[in-house]
Amino acid sequence: MSGRENRQAAVAAATLGPWRTAAAVGTVVGGAALAVEVVTLDWSLDILSWPVSLGLFFFFLVGTVGGRLRGGGDRRLRRWADEHPWQSALPAAGALLGLDTLALWLLGDHSLFGALFTSLLPAGALLAVAGVVGSVKAARRG
Repeated sequence: MSGRENRQAAVAAATLGPWRTAAAVGTVVGGAALAVEVVTLDWSLDILSWPVSLGLFFFFLVGTVGGRLRGGGDRRLRRWADEHPWQSALPAAGALLGLDTLALWLLGDHSLFGALFTSLLPAGALLAVAGVVGSVKAARRG
């Protein structure tokens, strides 16, 4: 496959996740984090950025890892994702990096580069967890 076809397959494989469940988990986690911020009276410009950031991380974590673990969907896409666990985790990690950067920059008191730098850790953690889960799944199958 060409590089373009691999990128298209990676994005298509990202659609295999349980995204409704992921949205529910992200909303619950973000709402709980916002409630903690409000209850502790730790009010600042970051009162929304941290809960949104945490909700986004759990949204992408559940959606990406859940897509690696559950069955169903297009068999060819699932086989490609099993053969390329790290490459299939890249679209979610990239989306988390972009959205988290925007959330921290627009809703908090981070500069653009500060928000980008801060967003690298959760995006890297998502990539690592999804890649390891996909690699272990592929190793157990083969």
